[in-house]
Amino acid sequence: MTRPPSTWLVFANALLATVGALLLAGCRQDMHDQPRFEPFEQSSSFADGRSARAQVTGTIARGQLQLDTFLYTGKVGDVAGTVFPFAITRSVLERGRERFEICCAPCHGLSGTADGIVVQRGFRVPPSLHLPRLREAPPGHFVDVAREGFGTMYDQRERVGARDRWAIAAYIRVLQLSRNAKLEDVPAGERRKLMEEAK
Repeated sequence: MTRPPSTWLVFANALLATVGALLLAGCRQDMHDQPRFEPFEQSSSFADGRSARAQVTGTIARGQLQLDTFLYTGKVGDVAGTVFPFAITRSVLERGRERFEICCAPCHGLSGTADGIVVQRGFRVPPSLHLPRLREAPPGHFVDVAREGFGTMYDQRERVGARDRWAIAAYIRVLQLSRNAKLEDVPAGERRKLMEEAK
């Protein structure tokens, strides 16, 4: 014959069941399934059925006020700019070299001869930056191409800022000049040093 359970055991089991039920009721998926819209998801909140809202007319997002169109586009009207919008110093060239090696060299190669690692792995060969048509292109052309993309090259506007695009254009000019330089292009003092070293 079994003994009936004691009152405290019945109470303990009831308490345990109540606590368990309360804990399970607290397990919700709100943090996992947050009430938010996915991109392009339909919404009944707005008359047009779209969850994404158009930018308010006349507003400009922070960091997107681009009053100096020449600096940002490399163009004057529809024509590529032939001058730089700021002085080109050694530090600008160093910055251009750094950005070129990060953003451009994978395809164009470190010397601009279109032999970057991407090309070596079988992807499409870009034009060499030493082609006559590109040596004669104004610096604004390179800024425009970096901003808008060209052919299979995608645009770099989100990766490379406006001033850096101009710094890269300046560094491309340095690459082009170094590849096609003559001894007469070297300053007289440096030319004497080169002649002495050659002896």
